[in-house]
Amino acid sequence: MRPITLDGFERTFAADPDPWQTFRNRDEAVKRDAILHAIGAGPLGRILELAAGNGSNSVAIAPRALRLDATEATGAGTALVARALAGVPRARAIRLAVPAHLPRTAYDVVVVAELLYYLTPGAMRRTARDVAAALRPGGTLVLAHHRIDFHDFAQHAAPLHRQFLRATGRDWRVRCVHRNRRWAVLACTLA
Repeated sequence: MRPITLDGFERTFAADPDPWQTFRNRDEAVKRDAILHAIGAGPLGRILELAAGNGSNSVAIAPRALRLDATEATGAGTALVARALAGVPRARAIRLAVPAHLPRTAYDVVVVAELLYYLTPGAMRRTARDVAAALRPGGTLVLAHHRIDFHDFAQHAAPLHRQFLRATGRDWRVRCVHRNRRWAVLACTLA
C-alpha cells in the first residue's frame, strides 16, 4: 500500500467533483441509506461528519440535524461540501484535518465514514479519543468503512472499526446496521 496524502486528495477533488461516484453509484446509495439508518430519524441535535469528501453524505445527513458540521481536510473538498450544502439551513462545511480540535465541544451524533484507513495509527488513536470526548451521553457514533484494502490506504481496513473503538478508551454497544463483503456500517453508543 502507498498511502495517499492530503495533496493527493486535493488533486483528486480538483480534477473531479465526484471521483468515487458517491452521488450516483448504487452501492454508495445503499451505504448512505445504512448511515442514515444508523443515525436515526431525527431531528437530532448537533451532528459532526468527519472527512465529508464531496458532501454526498452531508446533504443527506443535514435534514436529520438541528446543526451539521461537515468537515473535510482539503480546500477543494471543503468547497465541494459547501456547494452540496448551499441553501441548507444550519449546516456548514468546515476545513479540518484530523486529528485536530473539533469545531464544537459536544455532539449528539458523530459520523466517521471512509476515513480511518487513511490515518496513521497514531492519528487514528488521537481522533478516536477526541471523538469519544465530544460525543454526548446517549449519543451515536456511526462508523462506515470498507472491509477490503485499496492501494492508497495507510492501514489495513478489516480491523479498523474494532481498533478505533478500542482506542477511545470507552465501552460501546455496537449494532451492525449493514455489512457486506466490501464494507460495514456500525451504530455505536456508549455502554
